[in-house]
Amino acid sequence: MKSARDALTDAAAQWVRKAENDLTTAVAVTRLGGEYPTDSVCFHAQQCAEKYYKAVLVYHGIDFPRTHDLNALARLLPGLLLPTLTDEERRRLTYYAVSLRYPGDYDPIPIREARHALALARRVRRGTRRMLPRATITRKASS
Repeated sequence: MKSARDALTDAAAQWVRKAENDLTTAVAVTRLGGEYPTDSVCFHAQQCAEKYYKAVLVYHGIDFPRTHDLNALARLLPGLLLPTLTDEERRRLTYYAVSLRYPGDYDPIPIREARHALALARRVRRGTRRMLPRATITRKASS
């Protein structure tokens, strides 16, 4: 029987794997060359950040609402665990998850902005991976 800590580690590992999948997808899209779909890059960058935040929350046993709002999730993180994004950076990433998911009247995202979103996701990744035990990062998610 798994301990409560092992169960939290396994659950956090599942979130980490999903975050990594989103990061891999965002990077792969940027390698399409030419005019790649920047909204997809931004969406997956946000998803990566969101899932890393949720991995930290899960590992620490902190319940969170069903939301894409990175500022709302950041407010739940233990004080010293807050990854280094500003409120505005989190707000912008949240916009990509909420507004870009469906057709709408929004301006096209420039490639430079998509690259910036990817850089923010990588920054969240670096910061949150330092907050998680190695087992969360290397453990295969259980079925």
